[in-house]
Amino acid sequence: MEGFVKLDKPKGITSFGVIARLRKLTGVKKIGHAGTLDPMATGLMIVAIGKNYTKQLGQFLGMDKTYDGEISFGYETDTYDAEGQVVNTADASQLDANKIQEAMRPFVGDIMQVPPVFSAKKIKGKKAYELARKGKDVSLKPSKKTIFSFDVLDISLGENPTLRFSVHCSSGTYVRSLAHDLGQALGVGAHLSALRRTKIGESSLDGALCLEGLALKEVEGALIKEF
Repeated sequence: MEGFVKLDKPKGITSFGVIARLRKLTGVKKIGHAGTLDPMATGLMIVAIGKNYTKQLGQFLGMDKTYDGEISFGYETDTYDAEGQVVNTADASQLDANKIQEAMRPFVGDIMQVPPVFSAKKIKGKKAYELARKGKDVSLKPSKKTIFSFDVLDISLGENPTLRFSVHCSSGTYVRSLAHDLGQALGVGAHLSALRRTKIGESSLDGALCLEGLALKEVEGALIKEF
Protein backbone atom coordinates (compact mmCIF):
# COMPACT_ATOMS: atom_id res chain seq x y z
CA MET A 1 0.00 0.00 0.00
CA GLU A 2 1.44 3.35 -1.09
CA GLY A 3 0.19 6.86 -1.76
CA PHE A 4 -1.05 10.03 -0.11
CA VAL A 5 -4.21 10.21 1.94
CA LYS A 6 -6.09 13.21 3.36
CA LEU A 7 -7.22 12.90 6.98
CA ASP A 8 -9.46 15.07 9.14
CA LYS A 9 -7.58 15.03 12.44
CA PRO A 10 -9.78 14.98 15.57
CA LYS A 11 -9.12 17.03 18.69
CA GLY A 12 -7.03 15.57 21.50
CA ILE A 13 -4.46 13.56 19.57
CA THR A 14 -0.96 14.53 18.48
CA SER A 15 0.10 14.38 14.85
CA PHE A 16 2.50 11.60 15.84
CA GLY A 17 -0.45 9.76 17.39
CA VAL A 18 -2.26 9.92 14.05
CA ILE A 19 0.75 8.35 12.32
CA ALA A 20 1.01 5.65 14.99
CA ARG A 21 -2.64 4.66 14.44
CA LEU A 22 -2.13 4.47 10.68
CA ARG A 23 0.96 2.29 11.08
CA LYS A 24 -1.03 -0.10 13.23
CA LEU A 25 -3.98 -0.11 10.82
CA THR A 26 -2.00 -0.54 7.59
CA GLY A 27 1.03 -2.50 8.78
CA VAL A 28 3.22 0.02 6.93
CA LYS A 29 6.09 1.46 8.98
CA LYS A 30 7.17 4.19 6.57
CA ILE A 31 4.47 6.83 7.10
CA GLY A 32 4.88 10.60 7.48
CA HIS A 33 2.84 13.80 7.33
CA ALA A 34 3.04 17.20 5.65
CA GLY A 35 2.70 19.46 8.69
CA THR A 36 2.09 19.15 12.42
CA LEU A 37 -1.16 20.11 14.12
CA ASP A 38 -1.24 20.73 17.87
CA PRO A 39 -3.33 18.26 19.93
CA MET A 40 -6.13 20.82 20.43
CA ALA A 41 -6.33 21.52 16.69
CA THR A 42 -8.44 19.62 14.16
CA GLY A 43 -8.53 19.46 10.40
CA LEU A 44 -6.51 18.60 7.35
CA MET A 45 -3.45 16.38 7.49
CA ILE A 46 -1.84 15.10 4.31
CA VAL A 47 -0.23 11.75 5.09
CA ALA A 48 2.26 9.83 2.95
CA ILE A 49 2.20 6.04 3.12
CA GLY A 50 5.20 4.08 1.88
CA LYS A 51 8.83 4.95 1.18
CA ASN A 52 8.22 6.31 -2.33
CA TYR A 53 5.69 8.82 -0.99
CA THR A 54 7.34 9.89 2.27
CA LYS A 55 10.25 11.00 0.07
CA GLN A 56 7.86 13.43 -1.65
CA LEU A 57 6.63 15.19 1.51
CA GLY A 58 9.06 18.05 0.92
CA GLN A 59 6.75 19.43 -1.78
CA PHE A 60 4.25 20.45 0.93
CA LEU A 61 6.65 22.14 3.38
CA GLY A 62 6.56 25.60 1.87
CA MET A 63 2.85 25.64 1.06
CA ASP A 64 0.63 28.24 2.67
CA LYS A 65 -2.12 27.14 5.05
CA THR A 66 -5.71 28.18 5.76
CA TYR A 67 -7.38 27.87 9.15
CA ASP A 68 -10.67 28.63 10.87
CA GLY A 69 -10.37 29.34 14.56
CA GLU A 70 -11.52 31.12 17.67
CA ILE A 71 -9.72 33.68 19.83
CA SER A 72 -10.88 34.33 23.40
CA PHE A 73 -10.09 37.75 24.87
CA GLY A 74 -9.26 38.69 28.45
CA TYR A 75 -7.21 35.58 29.25
CA GLU A 76 -3.54 35.14 28.35
CA THR A 77 -1.92 31.71 28.68
CA ASP A 78 1.71 30.59 28.73
CA THR A 79 1.22 28.45 25.60
CA TYR A 80 -0.93 31.09 23.84
CA ASP A 81 -3.75 28.53 23.54
CA ALA A 82 -6.40 26.81 25.65
CA GLU A 83 -4.00 24.02 26.64
CA GLY A 84 -1.85 26.32 28.77
CA GLN A 85 -1.97 27.92 32.19
CA VAL A 86 -3.59 31.34 32.56
CA VAL A 87 -0.86 33.89 33.29
CA ASN A 88 -2.78 37.18 32.94
CA THR A 89 -6.39 38.29 32.96
CA ALA A 90 -8.00 41.60 32.05
CA ASP A 91 -11.44 43.12 31.68
CA ALA A 92 -12.30 42.74 27.99
CA SER A 93 -15.97 43.65 28.29
CA GLN A 94 -15.35 47.08 26.74
CA LEU A 95 -14.32 45.56 23.40
CA ASP A 96 -16.58 46.13 20.43
CA ALA A 97 -16.55 44.81 16.88
CA ASN A 98 -14.93 47.95 15.45
CA LYS A 99 -12.04 47.83 17.93
CA ILE A 100 -11.37 44.18 17.14
CA GLN A 101 -11.52 44.68 13.37
CA GLU A 102 -9.28 47.76 13.52
CA ALA A 103 -6.71 45.83 15.58
CA MET A 104 -6.74 42.95 13.06
CA ARG A 105 -5.81 45.11 10.04
CA PRO A 106 -2.08 45.62 10.83
CA PHE A 107 -1.63 41.85 10.95
CA VAL A 108 -2.41 41.44 7.24
CA GLY A 109 0.64 41.42 4.98
CA ASP A 110 4.27 40.76 5.94
CA ILE A 111 4.69 40.67 9.72
CA MET A 112 7.48 39.81 12.14
CA GLN A 113 6.33 37.04 14.45
CA VAL A 114 7.89 35.56 17.58
CA PRO A 115 7.07 31.86 18.08
CA PRO A 116 5.44 30.78 21.34
CA VAL A 117 7.87 29.80 24.09
CA PHE A 118 6.04 26.47 24.26
CA SER A 119 6.90 25.44 20.70
CA ALA A 120 9.22 22.97 18.99
CA LYS A 121 11.62 25.72 17.86
CA LYS A 122 15.21 24.66 18.53
CA ILE A 123 17.58 26.60 20.81
CA LYS A 124 21.10 25.15 20.72
CA GLY A 125 19.67 21.77 19.79
CA LYS A 126 16.96 21.78 22.45
CA LYS A 127 13.26 22.29 21.80
CA ALA A 128 11.97 25.53 23.29
CA TYR A 129 9.11 23.82 25.12
CA GLU A 130 11.52 21.41 26.83
CA LEU A 131 13.48 24.35 28.24
CA ALA A 132 10.32 26.26 29.18
CA ARG A 133 8.95 23.28 31.11
CA LYS A 134 12.16 23.23 33.16
CA GLY A 135 11.59 26.88 34.07
CA LYS A 136 14.50 28.17 32.01
CA ASP A 137 14.46 31.52 30.25
CA VAL A 138 13.63 31.09 26.59
CA SER A 139 14.35 33.82 24.06
CA LEU A 140 13.15 33.25 20.50
CA LYS A 141 13.90 35.52 17.56
CA PRO A 142 11.14 36.95 15.36
CA SER A 143 10.90 35.84 11.75
CA LYS A 144 8.96 37.17 8.78
CA LYS A 145 5.61 35.59 7.99
CA THR A 146 2.92 36.58 5.52
CA ILE A 147 -0.75 36.84 6.43
CA PHE A 148 -2.62 36.85 3.11
CA SER A 149 -6.00 37.36 4.77
CA PHE A 150 -7.36 37.57 8.33
CA ASP A 151 -11.15 37.70 8.22
CA VAL A 152 -13.94 37.86 10.78
CA LEU A 153 -16.43 35.00 10.74
CA ASP A 154 -18.27 36.07 13.88
CA ILE A 155 -17.75 38.26 16.95
CA SER A 156 -19.39 37.52 20.29
CA LEU A 157 -19.26 40.43 22.74
CA GLY A 158 -19.89 40.72 26.47
CA GLU A 159 -17.93 39.75 29.57
CA ASN A 160 -15.84 37.15 27.70
CA PRO A 161 -15.61 38.26 24.04
CA THR A 162 -14.60 35.83 21.32
CA LEU A 163 -13.64 36.18 17.69
CA ARG A 164 -14.26 33.44 15.16
CA PHE A 165 -11.94 33.99 12.22
CA SER A 166 -10.45 32.61 9.03
CA VAL A 167 -6.75 33.12 8.27
CA HIS A 168 -4.71 32.35 5.15
CA CYS A 169 -1.02 32.45 6.02
CA SER A 170 2.44 31.44 4.89
CA SER A 171 4.06 28.19 5.98
CA GLY A 172 5.44 28.25 9.52
CA THR A 173 3.02 30.86 10.84
CA TYR A 174 1.99 30.30 14.46
CA VAL A 175 -1.71 31.06 14.72
CA ARG A 176 -1.26 30.89 18.50
CA SER A 177 1.14 33.82 18.28
CA LEU A 178 -1.32 35.68 16.05
CA ALA A 179 -4.00 35.30 18.75
CA HIS A 180 -1.60 36.38 21.49
CA ASP A 181 -0.36 39.39 19.54
CA LEU A 182 -3.90 40.53 18.73
CA GLY A 183 -4.72 40.41 22.43
CA GLN A 184 -1.63 42.51 23.16
CA ALA A 185 -2.64 45.03 20.50
CA LEU A 186 -6.06 45.38 22.14
CA GLY A 187 -4.54 45.64 25.63
CA VAL A 188 -6.63 42.86 27.13
CA GLY A 189 -4.69 39.69 26.35
CA ALA A 190 -6.02 36.72 24.39
CA HIS A 191 -5.45 33.08 23.62
CA LEU A 192 -6.34 30.70 20.80
CA SER A 193 -9.34 28.67 21.99
CA ALA A 194 -10.01 26.59 18.84
CA LEU A 195 -8.27 25.87 15.54
CA ARG A 196 -9.17 23.89 12.42
CA ARG A 197 -6.91 23.61 9.36
CA THR A 198 -9.04 23.72 6.24
CA LYS A 199 -6.42 23.85 3.46
CA ILE A 200 -2.77 23.06 2.70
CA GLY A 201 -1.92 24.90 -0.48
CA GLU A 202 -4.87 24.20 -2.77
CA SER A 203 -5.77 20.91 -1.06
CA SER A 204 -8.91 21.14 1.07
CA LEU A 205 -10.80 18.88 3.47
CA ASP A 206 -12.95 17.56 0.61
CA GLY A 207 -12.65 13.80 0.66
CA ALA A 208 -10.65 13.71 3.90
CA LEU A 209 -11.11 10.59 6.02
CA CYS A 210 -12.19 10.65 9.67
CA LEU A 211 -9.68 8.91 11.92
CA GLU A 212 -12.25 7.50 14.34
CA GLY A 213 -13.47 4.10 13.19
CA LEU A 214 -11.27 4.24 10.10
CA ALA A 215 -11.11 0.94 8.19
CA LEU A 216 -8.27 -0.34 6.05
CA LYS A 217 -10.52 -0.50 2.97
CA GLU A 218 -11.32 3.20 3.37
CA VAL A 219 -7.62 4.07 3.33
CA GLU A 220 -7.01 1.90 0.28
CA GLY A 221 -9.92 3.51 -1.55
CA ALA A 222 -8.80 7.05 -0.74
CA LEU A 223 -5.14 6.80 -1.77
CA ILE A 224 -3.94 9.64 -3.97
CA LYS A 225 -1.03 8.86 -6.26
CA GLU A 226 -0.18 12.42 -7.24
CA PHE A 227 -0.99 15.95 -6.05
